[in-house]
Amino acid sequence: MSSPSKEHPTDDRWNRLFARKLEMETIEAFRFFRGNGIEPVLIKGWAAARNYPDDTPRTYTDIDIAVAASDHEKAKELLASERGKKIAVDLHRELRHLDTRSWTGLLADSIEVELDGYPIRVPSAEDHLRILAVHWLNDGGERKDRLWDIYYAVDRRPSDFSWDRCLGVVDEVRRQWVVAAIGLTHKYLGLNLTGLPFEKEANEVPAWLSKTVEKEWNSGVLHRSLHTSLNDPLEFFRQLRKRFPPNPLQAMIEQEGRITARSRLPYQLGSMKNRMLPSIKGLLETIRLKSR
Repeated sequence: MSSPSKEHPTDDRWNRLFARKLEMETIEAFRFFRGNGIEPVLIKGWAAARNYPDDTPRTYTDIDIAVAASDHEKAKELLASERGKKIAVDLHRELRHLDTRSWTGLLADSIEVELDGYPIRVPSAEDHLRILAVHWLNDGGERKDRLWDIYYAVDRRPSDFSWDRCLGVVDEVRRQWVVAAIGLTHKYLGLNLTGLPFEKEANEVPAWLSKTVEKEWNSGVLHRSLHTSLNDPLEFFRQLRKRFPPNPLQAMIEQEGRITARSRLPYQLGSMKNRMLPSIKGLLETIRLKSR
């Protein structure tokens, strides 16, 4: 399969211009947080794009920044300020569900890389690959193009990359998640698995996983907030259909489930239980505000 920029060459110039804008905003965000005593860590976005070849720009629309739990409220207040509102930051309280490694450990192994001569802190290559893989799975695998994040994180990994530091610091459930994401990247994008310590396992991705992601890709419907779909009845209906029954891959991740489980139904039921009440409350609040 060809890389993203080669699939849509007419979008390349716009993608580069927009990416450049976000690069400048990334530097601004880091200066802003550091100037207020907060050390941020960049995930996804430019942190993933730096793995891509020069002729293959990676598109993204905001800046994902993680901060220590103790700094989260202060960071939120900063982003609510006049200066903060000008920066498109998606703020994370540490890594939440994306990884189980301690924030202290992740920060200790993080590295600084230069963007226009300014130091940007990103996770180690091993930690970031896990984060990218779990994030993609947690979205239900709906965006095939984001598999390229995993492709380049593996294919262009540093020479001192350690699979033990990547997979040996999480439990077996999450290790299998990451291996499965790499296996799907091999199956659909042709990632070379030769010599990887889990080559055989990655070549044996469960059939239900492939079926799930292919269904998502064929639907052509990307996840969108129900709140923002209220003014478009057709889109609102599409989004409801997308949610019921819940995507089994997304439900499995949310419920910390095993890829090898005989059934995903318990995970789907658990996902419905956890999501339904907050979603209904949010919709009712949105409708109430609109009716004022």
